[in-house]
Amino acid sequence: MLFKFLCLFTFLIICFSLIISADEEQIKKGEYIFKASGGCSCHTNKINKGKFLAGGRSIKTPFGTFFSTNITPDVKTGIGNWSDEDFIRAMKLGVSPAGEHYFPVFPYTSFQLIKRNDLLALKAYIFSISPVNQKNTPHKLILPIGRKIPMIFWKKFVWSSKQYENNPLRTKTWNRGAYLVQSITHCAECHTPRDFLGGLNYEMHMAGSVDGPEGELAPNITPDLKTGIGSWSKIDISYFLKTGIKPDGDYTEGLMSEIIDSGYQYLVDEDLKSIAEYISTFTPIENNLRNNGTSP
Repeated sequence: MLFKFLCLFTFLIICFSLIISADEEQIKKGEYIFKASGGCSCHTNKINKGKFLAGGRSIKTPFGTFFSTNITPDVKTGIGNWSDEDFIRAMKLGVSPAGEHYFPVFPYTSFQLIKRNDLLALKAYIFSISPVNQKNTPHKLILPIGRKIPMIFWKKFVWSSKQYENNPLRTKTWNRGAYLVQSITHCAECHTPRDFLGGLNYEMHMAGSVDGPEGELAPNITPDLKTGIGSWSKIDISYFLKTGIKPDGDYTEGLMSEIIDSGYQYLVDEDLKSIAEYISTFTPIENNLRNNGTSP
């Protein structure tokens, strides 16, 4: 009888250990995805020494000023009561658990391409951090942007939901880079200009925007020799993403510097090489931005 009890006890201990190990691996994977996204830096109000992911950071856009939300696992003011399906619906469809439509300043338009398993890992990591009780700051938007009806119209006629698909004609490395850039790192959200309805102008894909996040210029990152990064090698691109140092030895500044410090520097070399391979195949587009923004 004692032997059976010891066997059962040992079995339960092993199962419990495996569960803990699986949870830790899921959180570790989610942390990597989190950093690949740039560390979700928009959700931390660093200027005012805000707490990690508690929101309140102002984001200036042509449509008004948005304030990032609290995404800590606080039940009252954060997302602590969100289920897995709530999280996935928000990330892929831009809809809150209460059925409200999010503005595309929250880049679900790119995050929709993230694979389900990666999203669940990301949620596991976010739910592992310390909850912060901090109410969200109301947006200051230009009417009628601040109303729900225009958002419903926008989703019906401007934006369309889709899934990421590998290109069978490309290499495994290229496809990994495409997946990262199109979904997790969401580069197009900053580096592609928007039309008057707020949708991405894909005719100028990655060619830069004068209305980047927080009012900053987002440079042309297509391989155009005159106004883009056509003179950069793949090594230059991956090294820049790791260090923030450009081929001419200058350091990047502003939001890109923050994103590298908070996220991209932690990416493994294989992913950095994949991103560089994918970016190097962009269609070159000449786009003379102010200050001739020819590099990140």
